[in-house]
Amino acid sequence: MAIHNQDDREHDIFDSDDYFQFHGGMIATIKALSGKEPKGYFGDTQDPATPKVRDIREETLRVYRTRVVNPKWLESISRHGYKGASEMAATVDYLFGFDATANVVNDFMYEQIAQSYALDESTQRFYEESNPWALRGISERLLEAAQRGMWKEINPETLEALRQTLLKADDMLEGRSELPPS
Repeated sequence: MAIHNQDDREHDIFDSDDYFQFHGGMIATIKALSGKEPKGYFGDTQDPATPKVRDIREETLRVYRTRVVNPKWLESISRHGYKGASEMAATVDYLFGFDATANVVNDFMYEQIAQSYALDESTQRFYEESNPWALRGISERLLEAAQRGMWKEINPETLEALRQTLLKADDMLEGRSELPPS
């Protein structure tokens, strides 16, 4: 068993690579050493009077629905231009990392993220104006999930659309003369 306890709601498991590095890393290590899939749990003690313990897949789904694909969050983060697009790309990276270490993301999640973060036309315009590097990174990460078999039942149309989006992002970047900000 691998458990992570968090005592605040200021951050969630897809806010930082720390979460998949230590909690996902513990899960991956236990599996590598024992050959068995360990149970993963998330302890939520933000309110010490009512602590909750959730299965890591349940916590993944909770954060996915309440933030990752929440239209209100996506709209509000896009108001931050370059940094907002960077945060969207980071969210995809962290979700991918947690899945790579702990096997917690379902195919429907990848599909909806692809549709919301990479394939939506208005979102693509947002990236083109503010941060085409984010679109490139998101497309690459989703294609990697498919290539590595993490996204198992990918719709062939979605796969092709992601490939085309990656080419489109490359075109956006080729037309720029500056390098990405450090």
